[in-house]
Amino acid sequence: MILLGIETSCDETAAAVVRDGHQVLANVIASQVAKHAPYGGVVPELAAREHLQAIDPIVRQAVEQAAITIDAVDAVAVTATPGLLPALLVGVAYAKGLAASLERPLIAVDHLQGHVFGALIDHPEHMRNPATYPLLALIVSGGHTLLVLVADDGACRTIGQTLDDAAGEAFDKAAKILNLGYPGGPVIDQLATSGNAKAIDFPQGLVGRAGTPVRQEDRYNFSFSGVKTSLLQHVRKRFGPDGAATEAQVPEVLDVIASFQASVVAVLVRKTIAAATEFGAATVVLCGGVACNSRLRRKMQAATDDAGVKLIIAPPKYCVDNAAMIAGLGCYQFDLGLTSPLDIDAHPRARPFNELPFGPAR
Repeated sequence: MILLGIETSCDETAAAVVRDGHQVLANVIASQVAKHAPYGGVVPELAAREHLQAIDPIVRQAVEQAAITIDAVDAVAVTATPGLLPALLVGVAYAKGLAASLERPLIAVDHLQGHVFGALIDHPEHMRNPATYPLLALIVSGGHTLLVLVADDGACRTIGQTLDDAAGEAFDKAAKILNLGYPGGPVIDQLATSGNAKAIDFPQGLVGRAGTPVRQEDRYNFSFSGVKTSLLQHVRKRFGPDGAATEAQVPEVLDVIASFQASVVAVLVRKTIAAATEFGAATVVLCGGVACNSRLRRKMQAATDDAGVKLIIAPPKYCVDNAAMIAGLGCYQFDLGLTSPLDIDAHPRARPFNELPFGPAR
């Protein structure tokens, strides 16, 4: 079975060709970062225009790299939710037209579910092993931060999510406050290695450090607005209202960056391990764009080792938005007959995360 996957949920135009769910024949991505950088974030209308220009060449490139003809595709999978609506619409419309012209099934894929699959695409042996479950996935990206418990029959339960900013959004806003440019995550990760992560004790949201007990229903939820506000206040106090540090203050700025990153990572790791312990998770999956963060990968590995829990981290190429995860997951949906009508709509908001189309008990 060969699936073509299309991904346009944000600012990457991506296409991939995957055989039988796990053999990636081609995975092509066109990034728009340079286009959005002057605006300090993704502009939805600009993203849509860039997708319109890039999508056909990217799909053709993926098919060529896979060394197949377009007629060899058995189905077309596309990200239909969640994401920026103007961006999603480009991919969905293209996929509809392609599926109709080829007379092939169309498969609508959830972007967040795709991220979970992206961590597992190279590990079919774990997906099919009952000992892998229950599986706890930390999906952490620019737009989403959530903890999802997955049973061996694919049944899912969201046990925690952000109440305000996503972790990746917090990094982007921190970079803007510190005049580091966009996107913030990679530059913060890089610069933090030169700073002292213990220099500043930034707050950690919803962990009870301030002396106020965390409500039971919030014990696995996330909040990054407090640490962002604390950073803003600290930067204005130390470097002025525009955050313009002098050359002599650069070492202090590096300490601020490292300390901010440490606070965000500490919350992600702490809540993930606590949830894994409470729910008896055999495996933790770390996925999404922020899973590229080197400190998060390192700290999560150490914490899961201490807890005796297996950790699977998505490779960086599958942390970022990509179409291989969409095509791969689409294969599993196709096997179950989960195809979509040609009049499907794109949905910008995340839908309930109830089920994944894989697991040894399915």
